[in-house]
Amino acid sequence: MLPICLGEATKVAGDFLDGRKRYRFTVALGSRTATGDVEGGVVESAPVPVLDAAAVDGALQRFRGRISQIPPMYSAIKRDGQPLYKLARAGIEVERKPREIEIAELTLLAIGSSGSAAGELLASPMLELEALCSKGTYIRVLAEDIARTLGTCGHVAMLRRLSVEPFDAQAMETLDEVTARAERGEPPRLIEADLAIPHLPAVALSAAATARVLHGQTASETGNVPPGRVRLYDDAGRFFGIGEADGLGMVQPRRLFVATG
Repeated sequence: MLPICLGEATKVAGDFLDGRKRYRFTVALGSRTATGDVEGGVVESAPVPVLDAAAVDGALQRFRGRISQIPPMYSAIKRDGQPLYKLARAGIEVERKPREIEIAELTLLAIGSSGSAAGELLASPMLELEALCSKGTYIRVLAEDIARTLGTCGHVAMLRRLSVEPFDAQAMETLDEVTARAERGEPPRLIEADLAIPHLPAVALSAAATARVLHGQTASETGNVPPGRVRLYDDAGRFFGIGEADGLGMVQPRRLFVATG
């Protein structure tokens, strides 16, 4: 899943960028690559012990909850203005500070093996996993660390992002489907921008209060919401921006969309 904000909706992008992500991924055990995935060359090989579900789940338990993770060199994190992946491509490795992340869920889906259909490659032990994790989590590093805990090495062989909070149940479209619709002259399928911020209380304003807020002024609201950011709706129920409630019945604008007519 890749949520894309268009036009005024970019004003709410920051909210869901901080949301948790759910991934399904496969870890190929027995080999580690330079990039942590199938794009890089193998830099380490190790035998794989006999594994069963109980042993794997015991290893996964160590990664559930709040943990520290060292970002990979092949990442967009910058050092002195240079993305780390550019340094990595130049053969330069620098120290990276550990970051605290949270793995809310980490589930073993299957233990199996894979190899080429023609048999050129030996079958590799594989783990299929699913994780719900916080912003800033590197699945490639998680896969490598899990493999180490199991007594071997590994890399990500497949990775798919299933959801981004709060978009857990929304239907997705492929890029080919979006392109085909555009070629037919059909408008894109869009969802309302306020669906990106369901965690904010909704405040319905009168026509007069809406006019005041749209002119940058403080207005009264009758929702008695606690202090903090809120979703703003006009008297017709149309979402038009984000405001700040003071908890005493007043709200002021923070980020407004194009004024409703």
